[in-house]
Amino acid sequence: MNNSNFRGSILIVDDVPANIAVLLDFLTESGFRTFVAENGDSAIEQIQYSAPDLILLDIMMPGLDGFETCRLIKQNPVTNDIPVIFMSSLSETVDKVRGFEVGAVDYITKPIQHEEVLARVNTHITLKNLREEMQKTNEKLEQRVSERTNELRNALEEVNRLKKQLEEENIYLKEEIKSDHNFDEIISNDPEIIKILNKITQVAETDSTVLILGETGTGKELFSRAVHSSSKRKNKSLVKVNCASLPANLIESELFGHEKGAFTGALAKKIGRFELADGGTIFLDEIGDLPLELQSKLLRVLQEGEFERLGNPHTVKVDVRVVAATNRDLKKEIEEGKFRQDLYYRLNVFPVTIPPLNRRINDIPLLARHFVDKYSRKTGRIINSIPNSVINSLKSYNWPGNVRELENVIERAVILSSDGKLQIDDSIPAISGRPVTRPEGIKLKDVEKAHILSILEESNWIIDGPRGTAKKLGLAPSTLRDKMKRLGIMRPK
Repeated sequence: MNNSNFRGSILIVDDVPANIAVLLDFLTESGFRTFVAENGDSAIEQIQYSAPDLILLDIMMPGLDGFETCRLIKQNPVTNDIPVIFMSSLSETVDKVRGFEVGAVDYITKPIQHEEVLARVNTHITLKNLREEMQKTNEKLEQRVSERTNELRNALEEVNRLKKQLEEENIYLKEEIKSDHNFDEIISNDPEIIKILNKITQVAETDSTVLILGETGTGKELFSRAVHSSSKRKNKSLVKVNCASLPANLIESELFGHEKGAFTGALAKKIGRFELADGGTIFLDEIGDLPLELQSKLLRVLQEGEFERLGNPHTVKVDVRVVAATNRDLKKEIEEGKFRQDLYYRLNVFPVTIPPLNRRINDIPLLARHFVDKYSRKTGRIINSIPNSVINSLKSYNWPGNVRELENVIERAVILSSDGKLQIDDSIPAISGRPVTRPEGIKLKDVEKAHILSILEESNWIIDGPRGTAKKLGLAPSTLRDKMKRLGIMRPK
């Protein structure tokens, strides 16, 4: 048989050898591959490995008759798609109905007529092929629709991610990138502060790295903005990074960015803060908290002006002026192996030390008035005067949280005050003027320790959060923990 004329495969099932012989010769000559079985059991066995395109099935056979054989074929999910044509001399309608009920598609009446057999076989094999082609087409179409749906879903998710990322960057830029800050925001008549501002005016004109040193709450960020707003980069971005507030595993991504898929959870490309600050200034607050493993990468940016994003070997070049700040003793950190000496030298090109508030007590009335005006506008309260007794109490307090703590105290006082006069909350005796019993020769650190303990107890020893001790003292939680460790403060068991 010529394969080019192959029209399909047929299994002939009949218990009469003469019938098989006639059909075998005719169908083979007509281009079909034929198989034979003499009974139902043999037919079911052959179907498992021959997989014919059609079955010609005699009804009246010993053992399994045609009806039962057909029923078993249709029950098997592997063979139930094969069309079955019954061959029978039975002409009763009830027999034909029964044949269709068990799954047959057609009948051929004996004695066999070749033309009838050929017509019916061709029809049902063609129909089977068409069904299979349609099924394949539908499967391909469904697969393509599914693929396109997934592509569109992924594209939409990517658009939404990029939109969200852009919104976050815009929010960040609105909050952090400001070019209109100047020295007017630094409230001071203190000679030391004025001297610092004169130095900043001189260094701002250069691209030199500035290191701002000082306790938490002294306003180091304001001085960094003063550097930027007085520089030739003032019309570009000022980008802030708080190295203490970012989780250690996210700092590198925040500083230098990452590519999509660079690590688990990196669902989209992220532009790092150094790229956002290109052409402008980056303020690295709490630089002493930068993990040691990232300090070498920062050193490279300072020296070469280049870095790689996470997940991308391509080198990114940037032109960024760096202003860093810390409340830590970096020399001590170097001795303890927590800070690189070469990075320190690179940052310490132009150091500026901001004095704590207790060394500039003459600024307290100015700052108090500034914060009273600020929070009066925010709260709608009218505060016309600050009594001298309040000013004296404010000036007599040590202010471990510096200007930030003063601002918090004034904000609370504005909320609680009435009759147009500022009244200080009595939760801090040293400020409120409430009598405090102190032993002779008490040291400053003992006063600070006692005050921190009182606020810790008031806050139920909660350090973080909006009602925590750190917030009330105007300190960063990490700074408060450092002070507690230094002063030997431990929560009672």
